[in-house]
Amino acid sequence: MDPFFQLAMVVLPSVIVFLTAYYLVKNFLDKEERKKMFDLKLANQNILTPIRLQAYERVILFLERINPSSLVMRSNKGVNALTLQTELLKTIRNEFEHNLSQQIYMSAVSWDALVKAKDETVKIINVAASKVAFDSTGMDLAQVVIQVSSQLTELPSKAAIDLIKKEIGKEF
Repeated sequence: MDPFFQLAMVVLPSVIVFLTAYYLVKNFLDKEERKKMFDLKLANQNILTPIRLQAYERVILFLERINPSSLVMRSNKGVNALTLQTELLKTIRNEFEHNLSQQIYMSAVSWDALVKAKDETVKIINVAASKVAFDSTGMDLAQVVIQVSSQLTELPSKAAIDLIKKEIGKEF
């Protein structure tokens, strides 16, 4: 017999056995890796889900608090219009800054809706303030804020709340 043929008869089965063993071991290790990653994701999800829900709760509360009518009712303390405007804008800014960290747990779309609602609410207050006389009372400004916001088809905070609720419904 040819020595090359004899060598091939010894090496070829060894190569086939090696490749088969390599494939089986690699397949097993890949499955184990996927299983570990799945378990890790599941553990992280169990930790993150309550935190994310709390973040959504906080931003919904923020949006409810910056609703023009509830904002005016909480802040109107018998001051003049300019002081009330300043107080309303300060309240919105402080509430927003207090909730800035919640954006980590939200989608970009929801966070953008929240920022838009905040900006639109500020705009409502500023438009209302431009419609009252310089020496008006805070009550006059409060009435105009409520009037301007009632002319909108949908309050900015309500639109953001609806969008966030849809997102929560999809994810949880």
